[in-house]
Parts: sequence; structure tokens; C-alpha cells
Amino acid sequence: MRAEKKLITKEYVERLSASPYFIVTDYTGLSVGQFDELRRRLRAAGAEVHVVKNNLFCIAAKEAGIGELNGALAGQVAVVTGKKDIFSAAKVIKVFSSEFEKPKVHFGFLGKERLDAATLKVYADLPSMEVLRAKIAGVINAPAAALARVLQARVDKGE
Repeated sequence: MRAEKKLITKEYVERLSASPYFIVTDYTGLSVGQFDELRRRLRAAGAEVHVVKNNLFCIAAKEAGIGELNGALAGQVAVVTGKKDIFSAAKVIKVFSSEFEKPKVHFGFLGKERLDAATLKVYADLPSMEVLRAKIAGVINAPAAALARVLQARVDKGE
């Protein structure tokens, strides 16, 4: 392998090692402006997208310990990685795809587990972490609030 290709492969390995997930998309048909808009939205969600060379990315995935991609990469492929959670990146891709009908999600990995496009769509539909925390806090707080209402009602009746 030539020195340039080794350097690119090393960069891919570093990116994969630093991210708990990656999502493989086909960006065929996106204009430069649309791709820049996708980059901007993903950056706001704590993720980034990079166009990759298929063969070199397969080598990098193997070197990063993810395993063989077994020829799963074909065509114009971009990979989304990030340091935060996969859910926000999947949500950005889903919303962007609904607006521009591109990119098309092929598959992803969360740790060493392969995720198909349908699973990533389910991840995108989950509420944000802040919403989930608020719901949990509401569930935990509900019994105490109900008890306070019952006690207040008894006081109001004069019991």
C-alpha cells in the first residue's frame, strides 16, 4: 500500500476508534451546498460526516477491531461519526433525508454491533435525552405530588 493510502487508513482508524458509533450513508445526488448543510447540522448534533474511499475504509474498520464489512460498501459512501450519542446523529440524517430525499442510510455500527437501516430509523424516532430525563423525573415525582394533593385536600376540608 502506498504511503498516502496508509495515512488515509490511519486517519479512518483514528476516527473510528474515537467514536462509539458510525453510520454509513450513500450521498449520491447531494449537491455541494446540501452536503455542507448536512455537515453543519451534524456538527450541531456533535457528529461529523466524511466521504471515504470504500476499500480503505474496509481496511480501517478491520484494523479498528470492528470486523469485516464484507463488501458492504459500494458507490459514493460517506460515514457519520461522533463523540456523543448515535440517536441525535440518526435523527439529523432522518430529518435531512425527509427534506432532500438524500442521503440514504445503508447501515451502522454501535460498538461492535451492526445496525441495519430500519434500526437506525427507530433510533432516530426516539425522543432526545433531555425529554427522556424529564419524563423519568415526572414519573418519579408523580407519587409525591399525588400524596401532597391528598394531604392538601384533607387540610382544606378541615380534617
